[in-house]
Amino acid sequence: MAEPGRLEVKAVSKSYSVPGRARLDALVNASFDVAPGAFVSLVGPSGCGKSTLLRLIVGLDKDYEGDILLHGERIAGTSLTRGIVFQDHRLLPWLTLEQNIGLALANADWSPERKAQTIREHIALVGLQGFEKAYPHELSGGMAQRGAIARGLVGQPEILLLDEPLGALDALTRVRLQEELQRIWRVEGVTMILVTHDVDEAIFLSDTVVVMNANPGRIVKQIRVDLPPGPRDRVSTGFAALKREILEAMGETVAQHPAAPALPVEA
Repeated sequence: MAEPGRLEVKAVSKSYSVPGRARLDALVNASFDVAPGAFVSLVGPSGCGKSTLLRLIVGLDKDYEGDILLHGERIAGTSLTRGIVFQDHRLLPWLTLEQNIGLALANADWSPERKAQTIREHIALVGLQGFEKAYPHELSGGMAQRGAIARGLVGQPEILLLDEPLGALDALTRVRLQEELQRIWRVEGVTMILVTHDVDEAIFLSDTVVVMNANPGRIVKQIRVDLPPGPRDRVSTGFAALKREILEAMGETVAQHPAAPALPVEA
């Protein structure tokens, strides 16, 4: 197992040239740290720079201002030290589950025996034993996304980046996969950074929620999730208070509802 990643984002800005407009500031002066083994979520409205920031951390774009450091070294290009899972599972339809997961190890300098063993271990990790030879069309949406998570982890990265990985799933499957993702995080001990629009999901999974806003994309607040480790109670007072704080930081209006009458307590 690789050492969990320690990430530092220091005054990162990213802009694009847009026809008919001088410049689009996708991200302005973003700074935050991620401790080794932490789970951090980035939340905010569309256009706030969440996915842009994720692309920079992956190493897909080097044209930006500021620094992104992994263990004190500036990230330069993609690497097996940073795995990624997208909203679409992106499993190749002509390959089996184990072959799709094995693609992540194509450039790994490992023996065939080690690759095969690691693939088996990660299929078991995401609960897909017995589906090794299945093709993507033979898997449910949730199962395919578990396969994508296994593919993201099989190279034993220091950081796993998650770009709305559960966004395309139905509500019940999404809740179940959130619980699975939390379990996997604990077992693997890997640093995880999640981009999500779902505030409840961010609170349920994270140590820290980084709140962003748009026009220009920027970080407006970092909120520590000071709740007992999961599975967390989504209807607790503490959970609701954190949700309110995050929505207010995003500029949302939180409706005020009258308190429900207290129920009698039986002896």
